Formats: sequence, C-alpha cells, structure tokens
Amino acid sequence: MRPHKKLDVWKRSIDFVTKLYEVTESFPKSEKHGLVNQIRRAAVSIPSNIAEGAARKSNKEFAQFLSIAQGSASELETQLIISINLGFLREGGKELLAELEEISRMLLGLSKSI
Repeated sequence: MRPHKKLDVWKRSIDFVTKLYEVTESFPKSEKHGLVNQIRRAAVSIPSNIAEGAARKSNKEFAQFLSIAQGSASELETQLIISINLGFLREGGKELLAELEEISRMLLGLSKSI
C-alpha cells in the first residue's frame, strides 16, 4: 500500500476538484443535473482513482487505476471545452484546461515510474 496523500498528483487533483466545484457554481441552474454533474463526477474520479490504486497491492493494479484517472481527465477536458464553447466558462477556462493538462502529464509520469 502506497500513501496516496503523499503523491503530488493526488494533492494537485484534490485542489483542482475544489476549484471546479467553485467555478461550476456560476453555471446556469439548468445545467445542475447535466454538465455540472458530469464535470464534478469526472473531476472527483481523478483523485479517487489515484487513492484507490495506491491502496492496491500490485503495481499492475495501481497502473490500471491511474489509467482510469487518465480517462477521467480526458473526459473532463472535453466537458470543459464544451463549457467554454457554451460561454459558461468565460474567464479562467483556458487556465483550467492548462492545469488539467499538467495533472494529466503528472499521471502519465507516475504511470511510467511504477
């Protein structure tokens, strides 16, 4: 078992989830059960899968959960682009995408190191 709380990518993704929850508060109420829900679920999935994978006994299992986290990051990227295109993320959208890209790179680096 690896201590997931010591992983920089886990810490960074936790901060990112918090930021996304705050940002999506300003989305239209009509999107609460649509895009907002999808964004939040995909974002929460990233640190959750890192934590679950870190608790597994084998590197192969850990790598599988990191792969799932990477998939959630790709899903989230798509949802953020849609949000930008719809005008829900006018300010800060590009910065959020850049931060997510860095988290994705960190996930890839961790995957390669195990």
